[in-house]
Amino acid sequence: MSSKDEKPKVRKVRVDDEEIRSRKVNPAGRREEKAAERPASAKEREKKPSAEKAVRRQKPGQSAEARPKTEARPDAAAAAATPVAGGSFEPEKKDPLEQKANKGILIITYFFVLVFVGMIANLVWFVGWKSDQVINSSYNRRETVLAERVVRGSIYSMDGEVLARTESDEDGEEHREYPFGEMFCHVVGRTEKGKTGIESSSNLKMLYSHDNGLHNAWEELLGNKTKGDNVVTTLSYKLQKAAYDALGDKDGVVVALEPDTGKILCMVSKPDYDPNKINELWEELSAEDSEETSLLNRATQGLYPPGSTFKVMTTLAFLRQKSSYRNFVYNCEGTFSYRDVKISCYNQREHGTQTLTEAFANSCNSAFAKIGSELNWDEFSEMCKGLYFNQKLPANVGAAMSKFDLDGSGDKNLIPQTSIGQGDTLMTPLHNAMIAAAVANGGVLMKPYLIDHYESSSGTWKEKVSPEAAGTLMSPEEVRVLTECMRAVVSDGTASKGFKHASYRAAGKTGSAEYNAEKESHAWFIGFAPYDDPSIAVCVIVEGGGSGGTAAVPIAKEVFDAWLDD
Repeated sequence: MSSKDEKPKVRKVRVDDEEIRSRKVNPAGRREEKAAERPASAKEREKKPSAEKAVRRQKPGQSAEARPKTEARPDAAAAAATPVAGGSFEPEKKDPLEQKANKGILIITYFFVLVFVGMIANLVWFVGWKSDQVINSSYNRRETVLAERVVRGSIYSMDGEVLARTESDEDGEEHREYPFGEMFCHVVGRTEKGKTGIESSSNLKMLYSHDNGLHNAWEELLGNKTKGDNVVTTLSYKLQKAAYDALGDKDGVVVALEPDTGKILCMVSKPDYDPNKINELWEELSAEDSEETSLLNRATQGLYPPGSTFKVMTTLAFLRQKSSYRNFVYNCEGTFSYRDVKISCYNQREHGTQTLTEAFANSCNSAFAKIGSELNWDEFSEMCKGLYFNQKLPANVGAAMSKFDLDGSGDKNLIPQTSIGQGDTLMTPLHNAMIAAAVANGGVLMKPYLIDHYESSSGTWKEKVSPEAAGTLMSPEEVRVLTECMRAVVSDGTASKGFKHASYRAAGKTGSAEYNAEKESHAWFIGFAPYDDPSIAVCVIVEGGGSGGTAAVPIAKEVFDAWLDD
């Protein structure tokens, strides 16, 4: 055989099967390799299943060699699913554009969540603190719409007297009528020239009707107005008249509370005006250059130096700071000097040796200036804050804030004056009545309120207002000592002459508060009766009245008599 006929020898190379399976012919050459290195676009990723989805779960007991050939993956997908320690797969790297988009979505989501939370907070704030003001605003169109369909309800005293009602004249024009004129002008209020008093606070209540729905619908079909709901107050006509008459032609305030509920039993403020004639009197009453203050409800808005009635607070501070209060003895010589200040007792009277109870009963300024000089005034200031000075009173009637400014860093020369209720301290009569009521109620202060209940004109529906406690202001021992001191004022002290023939035993504190350079004084009395089972607490102030025992006590007695002597 010739060399031409000989076949060339072919060298056989054995290639491992696994190596063959792992190889992939790339007809496109390097160009496709470079393309494979380029990151896939977002659209390509959407069209191409991720490596994680391409990997099927390996069945238990099945080796990698036993896996079907159809499960072979491109190198890029295989690389994305490379096993790591622990048998898990490395997570697929997130695209930067996708991360940025997700971050934007989160920011927008958080923004709308914050907006929603803000709306909820605003709603809670409005309902809790602002709704009454907006509802009763003269700009609220809702009130006008209701007034066109409903006859405004009436206001009654607790003993059934009509205090305000709606009447119509010959032309069918409605007007508000106040049967007792000036007597209730501040507390009941008015509807003309701005709403005030109960007419304001219960405004919309009297423009709703809870009478039978079918009856109201029938009346509306006939073109008739329905009758609004009525307001029944906590005010006693009998007590209000007694207080109004007792105050007479003097300017001042009489407030009475029921200690265990907080009901306001009477509220008289003078000077006053006739709400039936408010349109005629308006220019005179509201003139800027006028000294007329008849529109002001002095019971809630008047701020006065409390005078010796503040000795209730000074005594309370003494009880809390000095455990030796039971042994207190002071020799009064009519005056007391402290730094640059000299304090005198009323008419410079020398009281002699005084215990705490005697000093309280005789309203000894010297003794209380001495007590004040030994107190920690930072603690005194905190105590007064707890008694609602410098903050809104816990009452369901609007009132000015009483003022107490002295603390440990203040002017030391103000200590003696502040201890006896002078200096810069100011109180509303309502606040002083609340302090007396708290002592009478075992240290627990009830929130004063004016509305007993609302009822439909037919009487078939009622909405009761429940008493509410503001808090415990004094301990039982503090109440015991204060009650003992206040009882001594009436039995043996500055109020004893005024209550000499009373059929009950009362307790209280008189006060004379200087208010100008001429040393003219307002006359105060706060107290309660009967002292061992109180059912009424009062505060009386007579502007420019002088001595509390002379001017205020007789008025308080008239009020107690009207309530207790049935």
